Amino acid sequence: MWEFLAGNLPHLTAALNLTATVLLLMGLISIKRGRARRHKTMMLSALAVSAVFLLMYLLHKVSLYMTIGEFNNTFPTDTEVAPDAARYTYYGILLTHLMLAIIVPVLALRAIFLAMKGRIAEHKRLVRFAFPAWMYVSVTGVLVYLMLYQFYG
Repeated sequence: MWEFLAGNLPHLTAALNLTATVLLLMGLISIKRGRARRHKTMMLSALAVSAVFLLMYLLHKVSLYMTIGEFNNTFPTDTEVAPDAARYTYYGILLTHLMLAIIVPVLALRAIFLAMKGRIAEHKRLVRFAFPAWMYVSVTGVLVYLMLYQFYG
């Protein structure tokens, strides 16, 4: 079971990240068009998908540990498999992704709290930073997956 999860959960988590990205874009488009109810639905859906992603991501880490004794797969160091430029790009993306991924859940929850309380001016100020950060984390999550499991895996 652990091997199956270790081998397949990355595909699911990438799909969840991609879904969150689409929902975020749909939420942005909705509010730009003045469709606040649809915006709320899209953003809450993005939050729910991201929460499921986090659970599956953590399960993947456990399954890797149970299978290979490590919590992470490592990017290839063999330049025949992945050139140095790819490795540097991967770790650059991964580092910025991880730093923002730590704060995005707090920002997203705060933004939702402000909107639910009707504190729209504060909500707008926060999401000027929170939305691009969340979008960056979602998109780079897919890029990390592609580089680690598809292009150079």
